[in-house]
Amino acid sequence: MPLEDGDPVKQRGQRVNGKVSGTPRLGGTGDPPLQGTPAPDGRTETMAEGWEPRPALGDGDVTPGGAPQQVGQEPGRHGEALMAELSELVQKVVKSSSWWERHGVDISILACSFLLLPAGFLCLRSAQAIPFLAGVLTLGVVHHTLTVKGSHLASHNALTESRSWGKVWAIFFIELCSAFTAEQATYNHVKIHHGYTNVIGLGDSSTWKLPFLNRYVYMFIAPLAVPIITPLVALDLLRNVEWIAALRTLCCMFLGLYCHYWLLLHVSGFQSLWSALLCMLLTRSLLAHPYIHVNIFQHIGLPMFAADRKPKRIHLMSLGVLNLPRNTLLDWSFGHSLISCHVEHHLFPSLSDNMCLKIKPIVSQYLKQKKLPYNEDTYTSRLRLFLQRYEELMVHAPPITELVGIQ
Repeated sequence: MPLEDGDPVKQRGQRVNGKVSGTPRLGGTGDPPLQGTPAPDGRTETMAEGWEPRPALGDGDVTPGGAPQQVGQEPGRHGEALMAELSELVQKVVKSSSWWERHGVDISILACSFLLLPAGFLCLRSAQAIPFLAGVLTLGVVHHTLTVKGSHLASHNALTESRSWGKVWAIFFIELCSAFTAEQATYNHVKIHHGYTNVIGLGDSSTWKLPFLNRYVYMFIAPLAVPIITPLVALDLLRNVEWIAALRTLCCMFLGLYCHYWLLLHVSGFQSLWSALLCMLLTRSLLAHPYIHVNIFQHIGLPMFAADRKPKRIHLMSLGVLNLPRNTLLDWSFGHSLISCHVEHHLFPSLSDNMCLKIKPIVSQYLKQKKLPYNEDTYTSRLRLFLQRYEELMVHAPPITELVGIQ
């Protein structure tokens, strides 16, 4: 009889370079979607967010005592109690925080990015190398701040407490700035990835895998094509949304791309179509490498579970999510919730980047006190790991973590 959500688990640890790996053996892929999984048009409502915790385990991560962390020795109800206790601690912090802390800081970062746009386009007018490169760098960072940080916060309705305004910001950042479809972005990221993190066939990050590419092409060359692939994928996904939403998305995508092109011609002074398009590609792919890397580093290679055999959420997230160190550039352009506070973000996805950073000490201390994994690793360490084990992690189907302790 399959385990219910929250049944205790125990990971079969493997050693990689003398460290504990969260990569077990494969059982199979392509598990059917769970009953109640929402459709992109929103006809089925299954909440993937909420005040529920979830940490992660990656290569090189051990418990504070130095031994591999084992979960599943506690009853499922105790896991729910742990989640409730942590949620209460976090809610106290949120309630005592000002609007500036909850939303203002991140809105200000996005606003500053908008204000930098004129300077970036004007710098591109220069025939000298340094001002021109400064313009490319400025527009590249602004683009990723709006499309990654802005879209991510908007998809979780973390920019405002109003659902109506949240929908407006989602359309603006995801469709106009990012050239993607808001319905599909929210469905795939919030409903699936967050609802079923590291569950095979659902939230296992398999959409980031391109097994026909070798490791060096995937890690260092393919990211340059992200600005081209993104709108093409969006066009394909429009088949899954209502025609009104599809028409709106097409208009927003066209408007966003054309405005960028028009500004390059009339403000930056580009003389030809191809030079403007090349500059668009350059600025929109400036941080594409860390964007791809971050998306795979923090989940792939960690424990994976079958849809009908997964632990309670707090254990699931403590095994399947990983934090990277703070980085000024990536913190600004991607946001804390995607870099150094990814564990906190998966536990409390509706919180803004600044609030994730604020609750980080509470979450890390709580998980460590309860002997749950709180996984952190460096960017270079994860990059080295993926280059060494690319075939296992990115080509072959992910292994399913062994579950024990059936109640």
